[in-house]
Amino acid sequence: MLGCSSVSSFAQTTLRLWNIHGEGYPVTTAVNWYAEQIAKATQGRYQVQVFSNASLGDQPSAVAMLKAGDLDLAEFSSAPLTEAVPGIKVLNMPFLFHDSAHMFRHLDGHLGEQFEKDLAASGFAVLGWYDGGARSFYCTSPVLRINDLAGKRIRVQKSEVYTELVVALKSTPQYVPFKEVQTAFQEGKIDCAENNMPSYESTGHFRLAKHVYLTDHVVSPEALVMSTKLWSSLSPADRTIFKDVGLQSARYMRELWNKRVAQALTITTESGSTFSRMNDPGIMIRRMAPLYNKYMKDPATYKVLLTIIADK
Repeated sequence: MLGCSSVSSFAQTTLRLWNIHGEGYPVTTAVNWYAEQIAKATQGRYQVQVFSNASLGDQPSAVAMLKAGDLDLAEFSSAPLTEAVPGIKVLNMPFLFHDSAHMFRHLDGHLGEQFEKDLAASGFAVLGWYDGGARSFYCTSPVLRINDLAGKRIRVQKSEVYTELVVALKSTPQYVPFKEVQTAFQEGKIDCAENNMPSYESTGHFRLAKHVYLTDHVVSPEALVMSTKLWSSLSPADRTIFKDVGLQSARYMRELWNKRVAQALTITTESGSTFSRMNDPGIMIRRMAPLYNKYMKDPATYKVLLTIIADK
């Protein structure tokens, strides 16, 4: 496996962990903490080397590498995972969860266990569910109502659900790697992007796209995962360590996330960003009808949707 190398007399193993975010971001702080705790819990037998800021490649590439066992650990958003594991696409359905607390009631329970089984079958062992927050649109020109998004070129992750979402808004989806979004704004290749507020702030996108349309259209999780190739090679005791520390890092990340959301709103507001709240989500939800109808036809997706909707 790439990333694993035995050194020293006590067979220390170094693992590579991929992360798309820069230093100081809640995810990065949490995975750095995870690396430190793994070293302590295994008495130095395992060292986790964190590669942040997508330094080993973009997210789709890292998903493929981990699935193949060529990468050891990673922290991914749900969109690229759903492309690799179609059975969990429901996690990116618009307006499925009304907030993170609602989402984690399911992911920390039986539904999360089912998603973990689906992911494990495709090469991803989930160590902890992180918070991906609520996503909204931000643009270079004012957006005061849903129709103002029509005709705009909107950056989306390379994901079927996100593509269909933007098309339903009569907009044009643009696939741009996360690290290249700022350049795309600067070069006039996109009019809008959609993401959570900490990403909007930490990337500096707020300096180029000052008009935020608060829709909270997707509340999504992220996941700290290990290659099942590596997972299957671990002893039962080491599996327990990696999983327990992963769950602790997820709780830690969620605390950091809530603080960072408030900080991001303060920073961007003070810099001149304007915020317009979508007053009637029903308008956008009705636009999503073709998307909902498509996924409700699948028996497995239908069951999951009903479980979550019934809990609202």
